[in-house]
Amino acid sequence: MKRKKELLAEIEALIAYKPEQESIINPNYLEYLEVEDLESIKKGLLKKVGKLTQEDIEWLKKFKKES
Repeated sequence: MKRKKELLAEIEALIAYKPEQESIINPNYLEYLEVEDLESIKKGLLKKVGKLTQEDIEWLKKFKKES
């Protein structure tokens, strides 16, 4: 459950990246979503970010999974 909460926080941060699209994900969904689902959502959001400035890249690096 801890990993799910971490992923949810990361997804919300990515959504908040565009302030005009304010959205909070209901934490009750964690009960129904698997870690793989949340990782897939996060990956999709990272792909949709588009062109980034260097500052944006540095901000997003904190979400990158370390190998």
